[in-house]
Amino acid sequence: MLAQLAEINLQQQRELPAEELRTLYRQDRDARRARPTRQGIWASFLVYMLFSTTDILLVPDVAAYTVTARFIFGVVMLATFEGLFRRQASSDWLDRICAAAVFLGYMSWLVPSIMTTHTESMSYYMVFGAIFMMGANLFFSFQFSLSLITSGLVLAAFFITMMIFYPNGTSYHVAFGTFYLTCFIFTSYVNWNLNKERYNVFLNALEARNQHREATERGKALERLSRTDPLTGLDNRRAVDEKLREYWSDWQRYGRSFGAILIDVDFFKRFNDCYGHQEGDRCLVLVANTLRARIKQYDASIGRYGGEEFIVLARMDRCEDVAELAEAIRRTVEEMALMHGQRRDGISIVTVSVGAAFTRTQAGAKLEKIINEADRALYLAKASGRNCAKLFDPNDPQSSDESENIAALLKIAVAQDLVSLVYQPIQSVASGRVEALEALMRLTMLDGTSVPPSLFIPVAERTGAIMELGRWALRTVCHELLADNHVQVVSVNVSPIQLKAPGFATSVAAILSETGVAGSRLALEITEGLEMEMHSDILRCINDLKLLGIRVWLDDFGTGFAGLSWLRMIDFDTVKIDRSFLHDAGTDRGKVMLKDIIGLVRNRGHKILVEGVESEKQMALMREFGIDLVQGYHVGRPAPASSFRTTPATPKRPVLVRKSA
Repeated sequence: MLAQLAEINLQQQRELPAEELRTLYRQDRDARRARPTRQGIWASFLVYMLFSTTDILLVPDVAAYTVTARFIFGVVMLATFEGLFRRQASSDWLDRICAAAVFLGYMSWLVPSIMTTHTESMSYYMVFGAIFMMGANLFFSFQFSLSLITSGLVLAAFFITMMIFYPNGTSYHVAFGTFYLTCFIFTSYVNWNLNKERYNVFLNALEARNQHREATERGKALERLSRTDPLTGLDNRRAVDEKLREYWSDWQRYGRSFGAILIDVDFFKRFNDCYGHQEGDRCLVLVANTLRARIKQYDASIGRYGGEEFIVLARMDRCEDVAELAEAIRRTVEEMALMHGQRRDGISIVTVSVGAAFTRTQAGAKLEKIINEADRALYLAKASGRNCAKLFDPNDPQSSDESENIAALLKIAVAQDLVSLVYQPIQSVASGRVEALEALMRLTMLDGTSVPPSLFIPVAERTGAIMELGRWALRTVCHELLADNHVQVVSVNVSPIQLKAPGFATSVAAILSETGVAGSRLALEITEGLEMEMHSDILRCINDLKLLGIRVWLDDFGTGFAGLSWLRMIDFDTVKIDRSFLHDAGTDRGKVMLKDIIGLVRNRGHKILVEGVESEKQMALMREFGIDLVQGYHVGRPAPASSFRTTPATPKRPVLVRKSA
């Protein structure tokens, strides 16, 4: 857009009419001619006075008069010129004064000189007038008409003087008359050519200036284009990175602290899919304009950092100020109330998740560190339910540097046997037998210290390591228990990131084929949460998994926002009711709520599994409610695979990938 506008402006440059060019030429002369003209008239005065020596030699009887006349005239003309110069008179007026000085200077010398008794010397001294003619045409940069008038007056004065004071010298008349006339013609011609050349030089300079200006404007337009996001008009990634380097340099050199804030439009892919890309672009433009207006009072800069991601950089003195700005940004977008009715989290307007970070003194600080910290805070904001703002807290295990250590550990976890699986039994309430096992992942550090799943699973999802861990978990489950028929069914948790990844169902099919395990013996647990956006990729993947015979369970039902929609759209084999409802069943109200949830799921025809059974009293309640399956410490704690093998078997350790608990 900016480049097109610049091109249009350049194409609209048209050749100016001759009269306008002449006006510009005169204005250009006015701007440049005053000082050179002043220098010229002072130089002329000095040369004029030096010729007093010639007066003394050739016309000594009247030399006192000629020298006095020269001096008085010269002083008067200089005073007049200086007065006009200091009043910033136009160059035309200064030229007229100089032209008058040339002619009147000639007359001031000529009149007293012709009174001399040295007639012969004076007759030759008359050639001195040609110098004034050449001064008018060549020394000063007069316009042609002014130089022609001035030199013409000098010529006329010479001929009049010659005819009056030397009437009988025919040879003298011819010789000196021819000389003066020739000098007049040639110097006038040269002056005409000089004026024409000056005008041509001006035109060439004007064209060069125009071309330079156009090139500069084009360059600036291209520079703006290269630094501007074409959709929103905000700074693009390149401009933001430059501004970030500037802020970081000021922080390092002068201690001027600042905050970096990442803003991500919630469920924007869903918005695009439902309303179309044109409405999606309109949404981004409206959000961008709103954010730009909101941060103006903070003297902050804003840019588009990715598809639906924006970044704000603001100089601030306290981390609390950064947190306030982050919350103000979130609230401002929420107050726009742009409709987004296709969300599945109970909100029907466009919102943003905001992650912020503040400069802080730390060892090995690098430019990328603050963006990385803001990104981790943004991830935490999304994991916390979206439509919220989070400030990076180095003491929070979910966002601290410890999570980065975990991220590094996950890269080598499979290769160095730092991950393992334990299994928790799932019991049939009716028969009391173990019907299935749930695989739970464990991670240990190099020194043997255990890392809680609540820490490493979110890190694995944020960094993408969950893909490798998930494949490793599926292969390990098949090798340790399913391939040798130690148990009939094992459930494995899958992350929404895995379901969105292209080829996930294919990779599962390959593992089943490799290990010789039927798909019906594997159950994949899908957690009902905010990350489970109901778009075509996930639905297609679930459908492909069911075609393989794999059982699909809905985990932690009741804790998210999309459960009912998922129950309506997907035929789950089993629905796991979150443990919190069972624990609340100790009250009458909690018991009624649990019964209502069980009734809702049962009416859909799904098997029901209740988590968190930890006592015989709770087990009795499950029998009372007719629950199909239960899981919890009362049934059995997580244990290694060897605890569930019916016959001795050598574990077949897999070579590959991942999953979480």
